[in-house]
Amino acid sequence: MISMLLQLVVMIGAIALGSRKGGVGMGLWGAVGVFVLATVFDVAPADTSGIVDVMLIILAVIMAAAAMEAAGGIEYLVGVAEKAIRRNPSRVTFIAPVVSWLFTLGAGTAHVFYPLLPVIHDVAREGGVRPERPIAVSSIAATVGITASPVSAAMAAMIVLYDKDGWGLPKIMAVAVPATLLGVLVAALVQSRIGKPLDQDPEYQRRLAAGEIEPVAAEGTQAEAKPLKPRARWSAYLFLAGTVAVVVSGLFPDLRPEVPGAKGSAPLSMPATIEILMMAVAALILLVCKVDAKKIPGSEVARSGLVAVIGVFGLSWLGLSFIGANEKRITDALGGIAESQPWFFAVMLLLLSSLLFSQATTTKALMPLGVALGIPTPLLIAMWPAVNGYFILPTYGTYIAAINFDRTGTTKVGRFVVNHSFMIPGLVTVTTAVLAGFGIAELLA
Repeated sequence: MISMLLQLVVMIGAIALGSRKGGVGMGLWGAVGVFVLATVFDVAPADTSGIVDVMLIILAVIMAAAAMEAAGGIEYLVGVAEKAIRRNPSRVTFIAPVVSWLFTLGAGTAHVFYPLLPVIHDVAREGGVRPERPIAVSSIAATVGITASPVSAAMAAMIVLYDKDGWGLPKIMAVAVPATLLGVLVAALVQSRIGKPLDQDPEYQRRLAAGEIEPVAAEGTQAEAKPLKPRARWSAYLFLAGTVAVVVSGLFPDLRPEVPGAKGSAPLSMPATIEILMMAVAALILLVCKVDAKKIPGSEVARSGLVAVIGVFGLSWLGLSFIGANEKRITDALGGIAESQPWFFAVMLLLLSSLLFSQATTTKALMPLGVALGIPTPLLIAMWPAVNGYFILPTYGTYIAAINFDRTGTTKVGRFVVNHSFMIPGLVTVTTAVLAGFGIAELLA
């Protein structure tokens, strides 16, 4: 037991050091943790074959998304989203989160959410809405959308884990999509009543009086839209077509080619199908949209993808190594709780994800433990949205950007750190999604 506790200290220490460095530092410190476990505690490093599958899916999807970005497709999608948000300014607290969720659902990453932040801020002010309300819940919606997207890194981890158990992409999405969307809608309803109206907020009035922020009339004037690249919309259509192809391949396995296996021929696996389809989409975007391939590695999406790959590799390897070495002790200690109170595992997912800053890494590191604890697969699928807990400590890029974009000062972090603008919408979204997931998963089981 003492050895396990010391190993746990090493794991938490590696995560903490990685969090301070940020970026690829999290994954690199995860590998350092594996080194310490192996050399000091004689822990055998976990088999990385499952992690490699997840990494390859991430790379394939990122290549397609980066090609779309280089072709101007993300700018085109942002323009479409902006029109939807501006259509009804007074309802921005409901419209903006849904648009943000859809944006991430299609793209598979929350990083495409950043261009929407100034739009949401300006539209809220123009409509007389406290910007904190739509900005906070939209930030949560953008991250929760990852656990509904068929092309996200987190979904890739789930497919690798559960596809062989009969819970492939279609069934996971059948739970995750409606559950997370309901969570976003309920959070938007709650958020619409949070905080003082903008015209009564003292900090906003102070900034107006001090000239730190321009009046609404001046700020509300929209800048002339930049011209899109010639084939920007084509790249967006190709990427979305690839996403649809992934979903259809999951729904209808007979559409996949038959390949020989240990037990005879069978449809091509979903991980391989996603990798092939998304790499093909990237190649098509290069060809049809005449994208310079040299620009893709330097794109924002590609850089974010590299961080995700290194993070999944190092931190997942560390988590799986620790769990593999101590599985019996952990299951003995937590097995009774998990059997009588399976919802407790959702709390574990929420807390660990707040340290790992990655849905995919949390999924890969902790979901195998849920299997080892004997929690039924449908319940694990239902609890999966709880991996969106990194709003608890508002140090992730999405939340930092949201605070900085709100020039009214209504989106903020309080004196005690955890009393910040994202806590209430985050907890409401995740709780609602998990509860809805339990009901939906029971129907599908």
